[in-house]
Amino acid sequence: MHSEHSKTTEQDAELQSSGAHAHHAQGGDAALQPEAHSPEMHRGGHAMGHGAHAPSHDGHESHTDHSGHEAMFRRRFWISLLLTVPVLLFSPMIQEWFGFSMPEFPGSSWIGPVFAIAIFLYGGLPFLRMAVPEVQQRKPGMMLLISLAITVAFVYSLFAAVSGTSAGFFWEMATLIDIMLLGHWMEMRSVRQASGALNELAKLMPDHAERIGADGQPETVPVSELRKDDRVLVRPGATVPADGEVEEGHSEVNEAMITGESQPVSKEPGAQVIGGTINGDGSLRVRITATGDETALAGIMRLVDEAQNSKSNTQILADKAAGWLFYISLAVAVVTAVLWIAAIGLQLEVLERVVTVLVIACPHALGLAIPLVVAISTSMGARSGILVRDRLALETAREIDTVVFDKTGTLTEGRFGVVGLMVVPGWEESRALSLARAIEGDSEHPIARGIRTEAEEREVEPAVISDFEAIKGRGIQAAHEGQAVYMGGPRLLEMLKLDLPDSILQFSDEANAKARSVVYLIVEHQVAAAFALADVIRPESRQAIERLHRMQVEVAMLTGDSQAVARAVADELGIDTVFAEVLPEHKDQKIAELQKQGKKVAMVGDGVNDAPALTRADIGIAIGGGTDVAIESAGIILVKNNPLDVAKVFELSRATYRKMIQNLIWATAYNVVALPLAAGILAPVGFILSPAVGALFMSLSTIIVALNAQLLRRTDLSAEPAA
Repeated sequence: MHSEHSKTTEQDAELQSSGAHAHHAQGGDAALQPEAHSPEMHRGGHAMGHGAHAPSHDGHESHTDHSGHEAMFRRRFWISLLLTVPVLLFSPMIQEWFGFSMPEFPGSSWIGPVFAIAIFLYGGLPFLRMAVPEVQQRKPGMMLLISLAITVAFVYSLFAAVSGTSAGFFWEMATLIDIMLLGHWMEMRSVRQASGALNELAKLMPDHAERIGADGQPETVPVSELRKDDRVLVRPGATVPADGEVEEGHSEVNEAMITGESQPVSKEPGAQVIGGTINGDGSLRVRITATGDETALAGIMRLVDEAQNSKSNTQILADKAAGWLFYISLAVAVVTAVLWIAAIGLQLEVLERVVTVLVIACPHALGLAIPLVVAISTSMGARSGILVRDRLALETAREIDTVVFDKTGTLTEGRFGVVGLMVVPGWEESRALSLARAIEGDSEHPIARGIRTEAEEREVEPAVISDFEAIKGRGIQAAHEGQAVYMGGPRLLEMLKLDLPDSILQFSDEANAKARSVVYLIVEHQVAAAFALADVIRPESRQAIERLHRMQVEVAMLTGDSQAVARAVADELGIDTVFAEVLPEHKDQKIAELQKQGKKVAMVGDGVNDAPALTRADIGIAIGGGTDVAIESAGIILVKNNPLDVAKVFELSRATYRKMIQNLIWATAYNVVALPLAAGILAPVGFILSPAVGALFMSLSTIIVALNAQLLRRTDLSAEPAA
């Protein structure tokens, strides 16, 4: 039973490999996306708790990826290589070259041909199978070229052996098949490693969770049984089983595998947690808000899968080049045959030249040039919190010369915060904050929340107050240690008929010039302190804009705020162009205005009211999509609310494009040089390129392309982007 199962598994791998490589010869991307990487597989697997695993025939779980194809090619390569040894040893040409001879006995002349036939049937047959879909779909490609070359070599050599007219070239065919198998083994290995992002993401999700029952006690259940509103216990060091909201406990959670954030994130009641992240030292009780396909991790996996399936303009170019190469190779082969027959007549050497041309023309490197870079760049982006939904968007990013940022929630945090504090002589900031926090303690006004947040961040405790009273339209009144205390704006000053001290007046004028809101702390009819508040600018925004400027990218800001507020933010951050007082439904018109000026525009927004602008832009980048990865209007989604990641997008795009072009240049230049050599253009000077050497050069080209693609991993997206 075990051997039968193994045989079935190998046959399944070969069938899947045939389909994958048939498509790979035509387009390239399909080779990266066998059945194991389909969205349906991930959704079904994810619901089971392990997206990268599926039940095997024997009931156990087996990891489903390119390893089946890789193992098949590896096994066939080694067996074929072993069978090639007697073919080489009993080849008269090899014996002549190296000056040795093998013992002769009845039938010894057939040892080489017999082993060569076995190699053709065992090692060469998979290529013939993979060529069938190309013929059926009338889309010739690499597999048809390989099949044509080895079949012509096999048939002629077999005829020569039976008829005794010549030695044929069984050993060339055998080594050609060996090298082709080796190339495919190496390719499958590289593709499996590059496409491992989805499997690595799937591994993040645990198999079991501790669900809290009605009696308050936890019970271990499969993750697939969790439902929305279930409560689970996440112990220290455990993996969060699904998306949820913390109800009890305090801990720090490592979210690096999802968001790319290196520092653990503090979690307390009310905080959101993401399935697949790792809990720290504290214990958490979490209410589940999303399971299975609805979780952030499942969404990220879908986006990575969509990105690896989508094609870029460079991939389309490579596909067309591979298709044209088939017809060019046939034309060169025909011309080669005609010219050589005219020169030396119909001899074995003519067929050898034709076979060599067909071997050299195989677009193996060309087919691998783009898909491997696509897989690597997509997985790199996912690890850095950059989710690519559309490959065209990432490719276009390198051409962007203008980035338009939405202000609120993108460049700013979308909340009021204290951006300035001034106290009169004799007062300390901590004392003023203590009183202000106490007075604003029960208010839900954004300014009140901003003052409380500032006090909390400075660890300033609230003072004890009494007789709290709101003054309608003007502010708040309270009592502290027998003194009357007030908080409010200019209208409160009018009511109390107070003038500002010089230091406070200057502070207030400067804040007003920057369109900031100013509130005053008044104790016993004396102004004690002034607080300037504004929408808090993200700490990373200034650095992000500086880096974009160094990349020769112009920066614009789009907001519905007043001109004064918008200009204040723009001046602080060094933004080039400001569009203020723009209604959400008119944001896309501003994008269109820039495009009419000939600019290539990227729009960066939160994906909520910015959807039309995100769609209108040449590329849309949704920021802060960590728990809402299904933003349809954006081609690229940034998991974190970090504008610096926009610069990472451009750096990834430029690095990816450089690798694609390098691979295309190498693959095409190789054929431009090799085809004339294969045709025998240097034959007059004594240089003849054999089919085996041609196959070796072709496989070396493939290996070089694969290694060059792997070098993309060395790109440091956190480093200073190249201009």
